[in-house]
Amino acid sequence: MITIECGYRIEIVCNQFTAGITLLDPHPERQADIAAGARVSVTSLYDGRDVPCVDYEDSFGNTCRRLIVPPGGVRFESRMSVSDTGNVDVVDRNASEWAPSDLPPEVLQFLLPSRYCEVDELSGTAWNLFGNYAPGWNRVQQICNFVNAQIRFDYQFARNTRTAAQAFNERVGVCRDFTHLAVALTRCMNIPARYCNGFLGDIGVPANPAPMDYNAWFEAYLGGRWYTFDARHNVPRIGRILVARGRDAADIPMIHTFGPHMLQRFEVITDQVAA
Repeated sequence: MITIECGYRIEIVCNQFTAGITLLDPHPERQADIAAGARVSVTSLYDGRDVPCVDYEDSFGNTCRRLIVPPGGVRFESRMSVSDTGNVDVVDRNASEWAPSDLPPEVLQFLLPSRYCEVDELSGTAWNLFGNYAPGWNRVQQICNFVNAQIRFDYQFARNTRTAAQAFNERVGVCRDFTHLAVALTRCMNIPARYCNGFLGDIGVPANPAPMDYNAWFEAYLGGRWYTFDARHNVPRIGRILVARGRDAADIPMIHTFGPHMLQRFEVITDQVAA
């Protein structure tokens, strides 16, 4: 077992009262791993007062927080310790594909096109690229290998409207673009895939000097269960702390406001605590 400290300090500015929703903290399935004394605060940037929030669970099982951002803006701040197995992502090269007719009804939505994953547009391309590969785990891994080689990671070219098909053509992006393209291509092969985001620190790998950020990866449904895949890093990793799952990033925005806001500060930490 290892302990991971994770958290964030995020500030947004609004000129008037603005309704908002956030998905920033660990997923309900990780709540039992959070140590006592975890700190989460939402305060006004204008006068430092606490901003009331109400939690609810969305249709994907994620915990969301509703609030009214006051004029002047709000600061979201968190720091918590999370217990983790310290194991790398599970690999099962024998995991098989299930025919769509055999899939549980609740996973069928993860075969369909979504806002950022144009399954209908990419289907022919996907079958030409991956139709001759052995089905199951191997096919999903071949998709990850392709996406990892197809897209160049570059924060300078981040764009929050880029779709999977655009990432395929532009060949540049950030982790959400890698994930959207891999999700779309996996669905094209009739394998359910869902988009995930969360904390992922440099644990067990060389430290990355770039500022820490939330990460995106995906899960594919094989052999009757969900497995983690990561087209951006393309190696099993240690210490993923899931925040949310959905069809794509449109379902699980970290911060969504029903009106304009400006991001003023964005800091994320994910570090292993020394034994």
